[in-house]
Amino acid sequence: MKKRRLIPLTKKTNDEYKKRGRHILFSVVFLVLGFILAFSYRTLGTHDETDNIQSASFLNEEKYREDLISQQERNKELTDEIAAKQEEIHEYERSFSTREEDHAGLVEEAQDLRLLLGVIPAVGQGVKITLKDAEYDPVEQNPNDYIVHESHIFRVINELKISGAQGLAINGQRITSNSYIKCTGPVITIDGRTFPAPFVIEAIGDMDVLSASLHLKGGVIDSLIRDNIVVTTEQLKEIQLSALRTDS
Repeated sequence: MKKRRLIPLTKKTNDEYKKRGRHILFSVVFLVLGFILAFSYRTLGTHDETDNIQSASFLNEEKYREDLISQQERNKELTDEIAAKQEEIHEYERSFSTREEDHAGLVEEAQDLRLLLGVIPAVGQGVKITLKDAEYDPVEQNPNDYIVHESHIFRVINELKISGAQGLAINGQRITSNSYIKCTGPVITIDGRTFPAPFVIEAIGDMDVLSASLHLKGGVIDSLIRDNIVVTTEQLKEIQLSALRTDS
């Protein structure tokens, strides 16, 4: 068996080992540093990406919040605008209703005026009053105390007007506020037309009201009876009055 020959280490060889050891050490150190740097980069990169995602999400959320607030404000403006328009519509409806009522009132008033003026025919319920001369004694000093005068007719006409008569006629002749009535002996003249007794007065209106006003105690009917006038009254569900006749 041969003995292994030991080669003595020279100074040069020893230096080479030291250099090689340092290279290995540096390599290990650099490798560790590289690993640390790579790990740190990956960690920081992940954090940056996370931060970027969170930042983008926050910005989107803020934008949505601002859009929502803006939309809510717009909705409130539209709601207020709708409420204002509805109020305008209600005001117009109220105004229109008032004008319609006023118009209806004016039409009704005009119709009443036409009826009172006698320019249009009239039909409706009402009363019929007949005035006749009373029978008198020839011995009596004043026979005029037993005949119908224009004053008697005016009493009846005025009472009917006050009680709401819408149309009046005497012996078929329409009566207006301008009608001229004059008694001439046993006849009366109405707007130039002559009519003998009996005198039939027709009035259109609420027949119960008209009749009650005539029969008040101490009223028109009682006064006519005291003047020896024969009076009869009727309530009729329908009375027809012709339009005003102006022919003589």
